[in-house]
Amino acid sequence: MDQGEQTDDLWLRRFHEGVDGDPLLVCFPHAGGSAAYFFPVSAALSGSANVLAVQYPGRQDRRREPPVDTIDELAAAVFTALRGVLDRPLVFFGHSMGAVTCYEVARAMERETAGSPLGIIVSGRRAPSLHRTESVHTRDDQGLIAEVRSLEGTDAGVLGDEELLRMILPALRSDYKAIETYRYRPGPPLRCPIAAYVGDSDPKVAVSEAAAWRDHTSASFGLRVFAGGHFYLGARPAETIKAVSEDILAFRAAVA
Repeated sequence: MDQGEQTDDLWLRRFHEGVDGDPLLVCFPHAGGSAAYFFPVSAALSGSANVLAVQYPGRQDRRREPPVDTIDELAAAVFTALRGVLDRPLVFFGHSMGAVTCYEVARAMERETAGSPLGIIVSGRRAPSLHRTESVHTRDDQGLIAEVRSLEGTDAGVLGDEELLRMILPALRSDYKAIETYRYRPGPPLRCPIAAYVGDSDPKVAVSEAAAWRDHTSASFGLRVFAGGHFYLGARPAETIKAVSEDILAFRAAVA
C-alpha cells in the first residue's frame, strides 16, 4: 500500500500490508465487536485486498473513551476517519450493527462527495427500512449477557470472566442502544451494488429481511445464504472469505 496514504490510526486498523492498486476493504464490527475480529479476514485477503478494520471507541485500546450510542454519530465519525482514502477504490463489509453503519457511511459518501464505494457487503442484518422493536440495551447486565451468549459469537471465556465483562459491558450496552434506536431515514438508493449475507437459522434476521436490501440500491444486488446462525461467518470462515473475494472481484468488474 502507498506509504503516503493517510489513514486515521485511532479509528482504522491495518493488520497486514496489502498490494498497491488493490481495493480497500473496510470492515465494520458487530455490537460489542472490535477491529481485531477481522484479523483473520485481513490475513486471508492480504494478497488481494488492503483490509482496514474499524475500531469503535469504548473497547480494547480505546476503552477509556466513551462509547458512541447512536448510529448517526458513529457513521459520521467513521466517514470523517475515511476522508484520507475516499479517492481509493473502496468496498465496505459490515456485520450486524456494522452492516447498518457501513450503509450509512456509504450514504454519506455519495451525499457529500462525487464518489461511491465499489460496493458494500452487508451481513447478518435486515434491510434498514425494516424495523423490529428491540430493547436489549434496557435489560440488566445479566439480561444483556444472556442475549450475547444466545448468539454464540462471543468467546465463552470472556463471558465467564467477571473482570473482562465489566470492561466490555458499557460498550456492548451502548452498541445495542445505537442499533436498537436506529431509524431509517428515506432517501435515494445507493448507486453502488449491495451484496447481502445471512445465516439460514439467524434468529435476528430472516432471509426475506436480508433480501429486502435490494430496495436500497439502484445497481446490482446479490444474496448469499449460509448454513448457520447469526455468527455463521465465524463457523464458516473459508466460505465467507471466498464469498467476499468473489464479490470484490464482481464489484471491480462492474466499473472496469
